[in-house]
Amino acid sequence: MLFRSRLGSFLTFALAGMLCGVWTARMPALADEFRAGESGVGIVVLVWGLGALAAMQGLRGVMARTGSRGVLRVALPLTALTYALVALAPSYGVLLAAVALFGMAFGVTDIAMNAQASAVEQTYRRPIMSGMHAGWCVGAMSGGLFGVLTAALGLGFTPTVLAAGLPALPAALALGRTYLPDPAAPADGDGGGDGAGRRRAGLPAAVYVIGVLAFVAFMAEGSIADWSGLLLHREMGASQALAAAGYPLFELAMLLGRLFGDRVRVRLGTRRMLAAAGVGTSLSMAVVVLAPGAPVAVAGFFLAGLAVCTVVPTMMSLAGTAAPGRSGAAVAQVGAMGYGGLLLGPVVVGFLSEATSLRVGVGVVVVLALLVSAGVRFVPLGGDADVAASDTAGAGAQEPAATLAA
Repeated sequence: MLFRSRLGSFLTFALAGMLCGVWTARMPALADEFRAGESGVGIVVLVWGLGALAAMQGLRGVMARTGSRGVLRVALPLTALTYALVALAPSYGVLLAAVALFGMAFGVTDIAMNAQASAVEQTYRRPIMSGMHAGWCVGAMSGGLFGVLTAALGLGFTPTVLAAGLPALPAALALGRTYLPDPAAPADGDGGGDGAGRRRAGLPAAVYVIGVLAFVAFMAEGSIADWSGLLLHREMGASQALAAAGYPLFELAMLLGRLFGDRVRVRLGTRRMLAAAGVGTSLSMAVVVLAPGAPVAVAGFFLAGLAVCTVVPTMMSLAGTAAPGRSGAAVAQVGAMGYGGLLLGPVVVGFLSEATSLRVGVGVVVVLALLVSAGVRFVPLGGDADVAASDTAGAGAQEPAATLAA
């Protein structure tokens, strides 16, 4: 039963990543089909992001009442349906409306699947969140390859997105049977009381501290994703083929790192792992910014993916344990703050690049990564158990379950 829930959560991440991967890979086909220029495509992406962010902001109360299982059972099929609506849009105006609905459904799905992964992780009583996010990488890369294949076959935007979205609906309905209920609220004097009272109470300050670091981490990831190709092509003179390789290699590195991220967290402890991830990302992006040519910069992007890959999953994991009995609401809050960074980061890089250069603009990621490394000392871990685990002499000492269940 528990393994089935873990597999279901992993496949949910993979399915969501696949839909996003196809959508991203066929963005040029969308531009051709609707005769949209760069600004038109930018508006589509912005509407999608704002829809997701708006839905996330309004999700906290719903998650507190129904839990991630109930929300995800509705949101994931709705994501597939609205995805199909995007494919069938007959005009640019209708496309924007469909994209807004898709963004809202996807935003709810994203938060709910992270909360569900947190529920599974707390039941396991050991870190598994990085492995869940590896599912996203698998799906995104598979979706990207599917997009490349359909483009090579001459299929347009509508048939490609329909081919991905229609099978996703029965898959989403089937996955709904695998989800676990959220952990129950504690019954002691500190966390007890009636459910309505808990829902009215504000979330602990720890949730917002984690959310700030998630905001910074998402800013870094979004900046790399959106500006790596332009940096390689315009600033370093790389061919379009080589420039296009920067982000897929970054995602590949993220996948490889997330497959082992939970083991690294157990061995090093949460705080040390996050500090090392911040420093490693900063150094890797310094290599990118100072690279004499595109091949060195591509290698830097790969190293950055290996370094940064565990930060966001760990923040979601910590959010799930920061408010006992309200893990869904806490994950919703942290996710909404993180997505704010995902939307803002590329914009900040764009303004800086316009005023200076792409190297300087992308160099913001160096600073953001250092902020993550410096900020981990303020991240609450449910007591000092994690620090004790990482400071033990035994290199194989496991992180105490109390850290995750706190």
